[in-house]
Amino acid sequence: MQTPASTARRVPNDADSAHVRTGSVPEREAGSVPEREAGSVPERQKLTVAAGIVVATVVLDQLTKAWAVHALVDGPVRIIGDRVSFRLARNTGGAFSVFQAFTPALAVMAGIVTYLLVRTVQRTRDVSLVVALSLVLGGSIGNLVDRVFRAPGFLRGAVVDFVHLGAWPTFNVADSAITIGAVLVVVWSVRTGAREHHG
Repeated sequence: MQTPASTARRVPNDADSAHVRTGSVPEREAGSVPEREAGSVPERQKLTVAAGIVVATVVLDQLTKAWAVHALVDGPVRIIGDRVSFRLARNTGGAFSVFQAFTPALAVMAGIVTYLLVRTVQRTRDVSLVVALSLVLGGSIGNLVDRVFRAPGFLRGAVVDFVHLGAWPTFNVADSAITIGAVLVVVWSVRTGAREHHG
């Protein structure tokens, strides 16, 4: 005699048989396993990328500045007439040589910005943003090294600039890294906003 339990026994269907034959398993319910955000990188890989970019930027910046201090002391080296050349300049102010009388304050502000950039890089996992912020961080550290260690003294050091392009203010590798990184941050922001808008 059949019992209610036996009559209620589940009969395998075709889908179950297919799973058994193929060895596949049903997909997990949506949201059961958190998915990695698009463009994100693991923590260790992120730190490796960031550290590599920062160190490379600072080393290249300081090596080129050391070259400029010794090679350009007797005058500029012209590459394309007067439009493109290497010429030694020392900047005690900020960008475009403004705030010349506030070098210590600029050095302190650069230190604060560097600290904030380090914290921001630690928090983000988007590889594009990590690269952009690492360039800005490397450039900031490069110029901060000048303000701390170069003449005329601690926190009053002049930043070494040597790349001259036409009417553009003379700049260095650190300035280039900061500019490129800032542009990449803007591009990242625009693309992220566009994805969120269409998503």
